[in-house]
Amino acid sequence: MADNREERIWFANEEVLVKGNIGAIDEIFATDYVAHGGGKNYKGHEFIKGFIGQLRTAIPDLRVVEIRVLVEAADAIAWQRTLSGVHAAEMRGIPPTGKKVEWTDMCVTRFAGDKIAEDWMVSDLAGQLLLKFPKR
Repeated sequence: MADNREERIWFANEEVLVKGNIGAIDEIFATDYVAHGGGKNYKGHEFIKGFIGQLRTAIPDLRVVEIRVLVEAADAIAWQRTLSGVHAAEMRGIPPTGKKVEWTDMCVTRFAGDKIAEDWMVSDLAGQLLLKFPKR
């Protein structure tokens, strides 16, 4: 596992998002992990596995374009990532477009020791998918 927080963020994105290595979740995320997004809280490793499965099914060639650290504090890091891939399968009711999509997520990650304990995220993925959808 990576030594500093920025490297851990890269490692988490590459191993879990890009490679789909859900076995690495225990190594990367605290058992009481919480994700905050869209006004809701999502908890635990099972949430991560479900989300990753859904995202990688919809966008199987998912790749990290860029990760940029914005601010780092004692136990947290604010960062931005840009992801891309072809929307090949339905995602949250949005039919596949077969088109490449690129989107940005803004994240604040809190660490507990060397594990990710909490994430606050804002993503423009849904908006980007809808922009690719054929106009009627």
